[in-house]
Amino acid sequence: MLFQPPIAPSYSKLSPEEIAAQIREHKRNFGDRLVILGHHYQQDDVLEFADFTGDSLKLSQIAAQQNAAEFVVFCGVHFMAESADILTDDSVKVILPDLSAGCSMADMAALDQLEDAWAFLAESTDAKIIPITYVNSAASIKAFCGMHDGACCTSSNAAMVLEWAFKHGEKVIFLPDQHLGRNTAYAMGIPLDDMVVYDPKEPDGGLSAKQASAAKVILWKGHCSVHQLFNAAQCDAIRANEPDRKILVHPECSWEVVQKADLAGSTEFIINTIEQAPKGSKWAIGTEVHLVNRLTNTHTDKDVRSLATIQCLCTTMYRISPTQLLWSLDELADGRVSNQIRVHAEVKRWANVALERMLTNVSSTPKAISGHVD
Repeated sequence: MLFQPPIAPSYSKLSPEEIAAQIREHKRNFGDRLVILGHHYQQDDVLEFADFTGDSLKLSQIAAQQNAAEFVVFCGVHFMAESADILTDDSVKVILPDLSAGCSMADMAALDQLEDAWAFLAESTDAKIIPITYVNSAASIKAFCGMHDGACCTSSNAAMVLEWAFKHGEKVIFLPDQHLGRNTAYAMGIPLDDMVVYDPKEPDGGLSAKQASAAKVILWKGHCSVHQLFNAAQCDAIRANEPDRKILVHPECSWEVVQKADLAGSTEFIINTIEQAPKGSKWAIGTEVHLVNRLTNTHTDKDVRSLATIQCLCTTMYRISPTQLLWSLDELADGRVSNQIRVHAEVKRWANVALERMLTNVSSTPKAISGHVD
């Protein structure tokens, strides 16, 4: 567990205008030596300072393309900063403005748990198992997959990665998000009966050797705390009260929600769908509220709202604030690289293998994971 060092009380006395002015001053002074990345789920008052916005992998790839960059400040969460460190040159220092900005999903899969699962599965079956991890995972999990003939995936290309995996093995263990794995595999035609859930908190994952041997897809028991908040009843309410409103959700939502939605796809797919939607169309979106609000405010010619009536926000991502961003830039200006995220060289090497297998063998063009709009 990483802990954020306290920042000076003087920061709390600064007005939002003063904070913004000082951040802009740092950006001018550092020039091309500094790159600020902002994930889609960040607050607007943070994203206004980002040089690039996008999902986690896209931002890490962009960071790796900045030849003049010495410092990459990632306004996201810990696993995202790890990915940036994996993909950038060793001379680039990756900084997370608040070390307490983690990811509950990524934390649901630890390396020792995966090693225990792998040993159990090896005893349960002689079939070739390919480990696939969502990019929303720790670098150590990515490295394990790289070392064991597996790969990473994003929500955009999970289906293509699974297709690749089944060409190289007979079974897949998919982690850490069971919902993305289940929704993707089901959309590919794999029945739910051919999937089992491995619970790392239970002995042998709560499975018998017979269950593990019979399954085609072993789903890790993990989930996104934000997308878990959407449910089938919310979809039913839309259908009953607003039948002309389309439901568009992220595949980290449960299988029941995805089955009731008109469309399900990655963050980039959601953004593209709303951008290309006809004027006057109505949408209920099942994803993080900051992104939904941004789409609502940007596309005023369409009726866009959240699928849920509660605030479905990423609380750990929310910890990154303009104040934290300013503090990290002040530290750099004073010659201190605080909150640098470093991935061990061997972990970096194997994690890169898992990422490269994905990037080499599949396209990352955002596509619907399921559904249609008439």
